[in-house]
Amino acid sequence: MNAQTEKKLISGPAGALELAIDRPGGEAKGVAVIAHPHPLFGGTMTNKVVQTLARAFVLSGWTAVRFNFRGVGASAGVYDEGRGELADMVAVVQDQAPEGALCLAGFSFGAFVASHAVAHMAAERELSKVVLVGTATSRFETASVPPELHSRTLVIHGEADDTVPLTSVMDWARPQVLPVLVVPSGGHFFHGQLPLLRELTVRHLQA
Repeated sequence: MNAQTEKKLISGPAGALELAIDRPGGEAKGVAVIAHPHPLFGGTMTNKVVQTLARAFVLSGWTAVRFNFRGVGASAGVYDEGRGELADMVAVVQDQAPEGALCLAGFSFGAFVASHAVAHMAAERELSKVVLVGTATSRFETASVPPELHSRTLVIHGEADDTVPLTSVMDWARPQVLPVLVVPSGGHFFHGQLPLLRELTVRHLQA
């Protein structure tokens, strides 16, 4: 993301996992782990939406940890239809934030994986904030957000998303009575609206 970004490899369930870590200027409030879009469609931790989320977390005082899923960049392994990718995200959390304040976030396929990470960890670990952007509800069985986390969860979707229709994320959110923040005219990748996405995320993190 910038010259201060720390790159490192950690041990994951399928071999090495590649991380990019950005830290705030002062003492961090905790760690935010952010998951990227679909590995088979060019998704990596350098995706602009993922980097925008990382900037929002750093601006809000959190250490932002992005990572490449298995088979992407320097991460070992092959695509595993979400199962292995969930294990990857859990491994990053265990390595980078074994204790202390934790946020989970993701974009598109990464939001689907993050939803399952939230469901997986919620019973054993307090989560400070959850941010799900362009959640791939029409393509993958996205986990419901535990009711006790609704007030700490931000779901953002573009009104004009032609990859994951807004109606799909609303159908997912409706039974949960989970609010969805809709960006007018926003597409899946929020072209021309990344500053707004960053501002909306910062507002949620600082609330």
